Amino acid sequence: MDDIRTIIRNFVPQNRKSVKRTDNQSQFDALRKEFSVFTFEKQTVKREDGRLSIVFEFNLDDRYLFHPTIEIPARPFLEWDSIPTEMLEAMAFQIGMTELVSYWKIACPKRVEIKAFSLTESQKRFWKKLYYNGLGEFLYLNGISVSEEDLMMVDSVGNQPFAKVSLPLAERTLIPVGGGKDSVVTLECLRNEMPVIPLIVNPRGATLNCVKTANFGENEFVVINRTLDPTMLKLNAEGYLNGHTPFSALLAFISVLVAFGSRSKYIALSNENSANEATVPGTNINHQYSKSIGFERDFRDYVEENLNGKVQYFSFLRPLSELQIAYLFAQFEAYHHVFRSCNVGSKTDSWCGRCPKCLFTWLVLSPFLPKEKLVAIFGKDLMADESLRPVFEELDGTASVKPFECVGTVEEVRACMEAANGHREAVENILHRFNDEHFLPGEFGRILKRRLHV
Repeated sequence: MDDIRTIIRNFVPQNRKSVKRTDNQSQFDALRKEFSVFTFEKQTVKREDGRLSIVFEFNLDDRYLFHPTIEIPARPFLEWDSIPTEMLEAMAFQIGMTELVSYWKIACPKRVEIKAFSLTESQKRFWKKLYYNGLGEFLYLNGISVSEEDLMMVDSVGNQPFAKVSLPLAERTLIPVGGGKDSVVTLECLRNEMPVIPLIVNPRGATLNCVKTANFGENEFVVINRTLDPTMLKLNAEGYLNGHTPFSALLAFISVLVAFGSRSKYIALSNENSANEATVPGTNINHQYSKSIGFERDFRDYVEENLNGKVQYFSFLRPLSELQIAYLFAQFEAYHHVFRSCNVGSKTDSWCGRCPKCLFTWLVLSPFLPKEKLVAIFGKDLMADESLRPVFEELDGTASVKPFECVGTVEEVRACMEAANGHREAVENILHRFNDEHFLPGEFGRILKRRLHV
């Protein structure tokens, strides 16, 4: 499989309007000459009246300072005061190491300096791999050719390693909820089987409506308020480098912090095996890298080796495809008019009806819901919209590159189209699969198989 440098070098532009690539290699090179170092200065953790807040300090070459924040409102089941300070600092540091890449990418300086703690060579390799693969889409769409080795030098100048975390954990499951169909399926499959706690980052209409539909009260789920530094947004508007970063990796480390705060042993994500498919065929460029089984494996190993071996992070839906998830979701009618998978419409709690997420969600639900119900959900017949043809061609593999969105595989899209023409064999074949490459603890696998009748 080609690396990012090779695919960018060999890329032949296609006449496709929906994937916009720019040639920012010269800007990338110039910025790396202008800015020499990006520094993670420190994180500040505060506990007050049951609330936890974290402020990070990043420094771009002593010219720009950034102070992104994380704030977790109090909940009866969150016990921050009893966690030793050094353990809280260690978990906050991991969040900062993930958050920093969003700010580093503004100018991409060659050196990243870590002052907060010292890092081992193994830890540095983990972070460099995450940054490089998590920025695969950013590099590709900006036309930037650089190797993993040359992307950055991580220089650890802190004088002590971060602490390991040793806390008792209960048989309880933390479930991040994003407001789409996938996390709804995880929530519905598990909430009547075991104690669960939903987690929402930056609440919006769909996420709140989904947990309320699942009958969770305001004090029964965790809220994470994440703020971006306005200086970064200002520099983005001024034309500095910008693009996709691995948000799901940030969510992973936030969820570990909340797991210990709530004393929950399990963290059940909702990433399916379709997320492993590369966005650019034949490469390792994947919009969903931090949702892939590869990242999940690396993350689990990192947490076990460096933080705690008892907390179990896994994707509950990893054995399934998007099509199987849609089959399960179609049975949960109470959510059909509150879920949203559209990033474009997220701020207005709506379906835009024009993007790859909207079209893919329509397609993957179409074998299981009648057209009139789909029209009621999306507000129109998406398959009758000729303007979506280029998007459809990306989804079904006719175009050379899939949409840079969290969508399913080409095989699934083609199976849905065959079903629309009266041939359900391909759909039925996919519905009876159960991928064995996963990290589900035993009982979770049994629950999922019962739901699927496999």
